[in-house]
Amino acid sequence: MKPQAGWLVFLVLSLVPLCLPIPLRDYLMEQENVRRIGGNLLLGMREEQVNEYLISLKEKEVAKAWKAGNFPPSMHFFRAKGFIDQSAVFSILKRMPKGAVLHLHDYAILSVDWLVYYATYLPDCYICFTHVGTVQFKFSKPQPPSPVPPDCSEWVLLETYRKQLHNISEFDNSLLKNLTLVTDNPEVTYPTQAFIWRKFDNIFLTASGLICYAPVFKAYFYQGLLELYEDNIQYVEIRAILPPVYELDGTQYNESWSVATYQEVTKQFVKDHPDFIGAKIIFTARRKQNVTEIKKAVNKAMDLQAMFPNTLAGFDLVGYEDAGHSLWDLKDALTIPHSQGVNLSYFFHAGETDWQGSSVDIDVLDALLFNTSRIGHGFALIKHPVAKNLSLKMDVPIELCPISNQVLLLVADLRNHPAAVLMAEGHPMVVSPDDPSIFGSKGVSYDFYEVFMGIGGMHADLRTLKQLILNSLKYSSLPPEEKALAKQVWQKKWDQFIADLSDAFPREL
Repeated sequence: MKPQAGWLVFLVLSLVPLCLPIPLRDYLMEQENVRRIGGNLLLGMREEQVNEYLISLKEKEVAKAWKAGNFPPSMHFFRAKGFIDQSAVFSILKRMPKGAVLHLHDYAILSVDWLVYYATYLPDCYICFTHVGTVQFKFSKPQPPSPVPPDCSEWVLLETYRKQLHNISEFDNSLLKNLTLVTDNPEVTYPTQAFIWRKFDNIFLTASGLICYAPVFKAYFYQGLLELYEDNIQYVEIRAILPPVYELDGTQYNESWSVATYQEVTKQFVKDHPDFIGAKIIFTARRKQNVTEIKKAVNKAMDLQAMFPNTLAGFDLVGYEDAGHSLWDLKDALTIPHSQGVNLSYFFHAGETDWQGSSVDIDVLDALLFNTSRIGHGFALIKHPVAKNLSLKMDVPIELCPISNQVLLLVADLRNHPAAVLMAEGHPMVVSPDDPSIFGSKGVSYDFYEVFMGIGGMHADLRTLKQLILNSLKYSSLPPEEKALAKQVWQKKWDQFIADLSDAFPREL
């Protein structure tokens, strides 16, 4: 606060006993409103009209939910999704052009229905069953060689297996359950974070057998981009571990093949959809690996960046933060690029924990010390005022993933999400879905709903939404000229979105 402003507040406060507090209250409320995300944005006339209508819808939905006791952001997403789908506010958010999605994982970008009803029906798809009720997949011709994966039955050709079943639909539904965390009673099904993370990791293992088959790998990414595009997303950055991709005869492709394929598929998708900006890859390694393995991964990231400078955006560490190594544990690996004079951008997951004072809790500070471009989740950031202030000064945003934080048991009621404080303070942030297919979500519209209706509170309005979208483009890894182009593409869509809404509700407006 400027010294003059500080003296003004002091003077006004000193006069409170002498006069009515209404002017002071109005002044302080205005100060709060200006500080919120989007608080300084000026809306055009049509935007103001749409904002008025949107807030009216929001207030009606909140009042109705308060009376019925079923306010979606206060409920677990698995129960809330049905209510959200019926929301008039949500129908508007789905139509809204959302700019960029900057936190999304490679094998969770596309609804699992596609994997079950397309990929598992392809020829030469084998399945094996484990004693704990999970499954694994493998494409092969002839039958996959021995040994089978640990704790797995013999490989069975899916085409043959389905012919023996009396109820194929029931079987396919069981496959769907193996690829998502969705359940009717999540509190009982997932009693602890460690438990749900084990199931979470198993889902990626199950999906990888399908997605790592080269023909599926290409089709999956294209269809994933299409699903994001249909959710009115214009650009995406995807975290990717880049495991080996295989052919029917067992031939395996390395990381550079995968990045080249991501690049080719993106190019084709942009050709087919000229109003889509593109996609970049953030190479990732599992944070539970030791320093030696992380050193190899960092060196591989530098090599890939040199080979694909327009596609490889940088490097990150992924996995259950509480059970993995802290960033400081891995400092000898993470300082390699700087020691070699290489500019490798970092996009660290940090603070995805509710264990204050643990070694990984301070990752939010260490991520900034390692010059991260963005902070993935940053759930613990408000517990570290020095890191929070440093993030603000460095203009490093958090990647807010509300549904992920709830499903993975960091917070139950999204009205109590710590990002509510950051939003009220105008802290830089973007909204992302993390792993939408695993959570039974799609695109980023559901996350925007949770932010708009719950985390942002009743004061979140069209300004809030617009600023979050502008942030997504600003904090992307696109170079300046491409950011300018992306903003032009988005602005054209935004103006049309506002015009369509304005025309659709002439009486109400």
